[in-house]
Amino acid sequence: MEEIELIKGDITQLEVDAIVNAANETLLGGGGVDGAIHRAAGPLLLGECRSIGGCPTGEARLTKGYELKAHFVIHTVGPIWQGGNHKETELLRSAYINSLELAAIHELDSVAFPNISTGVYRFPKRIAAQIAIKTVTDFCYRNTFPKRVVFVCFDEENYQIYRELLNRV
Repeated sequence: MEEIELIKGDITQLEVDAIVNAANETLLGGGGVDGAIHRAAGPLLLGECRSIGGCPTGEARLTKGYELKAHFVIHTVGPIWQGGNHKETELLRSAYINSLELAAIHELDSVAFPNISTGVYRFPKRIAAQIAIKTVTDFCYRNTFPKRVVFVCFDEENYQIYRELLNRV
């Protein structure tokens, strides 16, 4: 692992090997980052996602990036927060691990992650950030790929949480 970066901005505009989509189980688009990625990638992404047939929570699937600057999209489904007693932390960790494993299998140098499950899925932002940072750091320490991971925060609250936690690492 060469570097972990933090930026505040629009994940759809990044020039990386893959961006991660915080998708729903259908993979057919939705709100938030999912809808933004589908809009930016164009209609061919939806067609490829239809052919996949969905993705269970905690797993990940790889598609082309189409009209995005990123070559690929790694679609992962984070858990809906239900109070913390329904394996939400394990499922969120799995979403990150499975995304990273796809990046490693395909030897992708750079991957950008949004704040998975912290929007309409209501996962507490600080807990989600702690899981994301620890999971990515541990995975990348033991693997050659990806070489660069970018955490992309769309809102100021997530950005400040990640900045604080990454300064401790």
